[in-house]
Amino acid sequence: MDNLLKKYEEHAYALLRMVTGFLLLFHGANYILGWPIDGRSWSGAAWYMAYFGVPILFLGGLFTCIGIFTRPAAFLASGMMAFAYWMAYGSKAFSPPADSTNSFIELMLPIVNKGELSVMFCLAFLYIATRGDGIWSVGAMRKK
Repeated sequence: MDNLLKKYEEHAYALLRMVTGFLLLFHGANYILGWPIDGRSWSGAAWYMAYFGVPILFLGGLFTCIGIFTRPAAFLASGMMAFAYWMAYGSKAFSPPADSTNSFIELMLPIVNKGELSVMFCLAFLYIATRGDGIWSVGAMRKK
């Protein structure tokens, strides 16, 4: 089993990089273009999210997906996802909703505060930042 999986290690990493970048790219496109889901817009976002966060979502996702400037793009995306977790989800523990029956510790858990996606993106992009472009990337083609 190990030999079989080891044989496809680079391919699996390339798929992880491309799909994770693709997902973040569309998350950013949703804020910029209002597509593919209507109703989301960066016009209502805090100024720092509109000017820093949304471009990192879009460009970080694009660069990671195609595999160019992968390390810095993924590192920025990872940091932004950590920031997003603490601003949008982890902060719920410090100002819980009035009807919340959860304790401080419970509200810090991603499953309770609904921050699982931010945590997964943060760790996936951190891993991608450590690995770099990999195969099936513009960076790999430029090195040839």
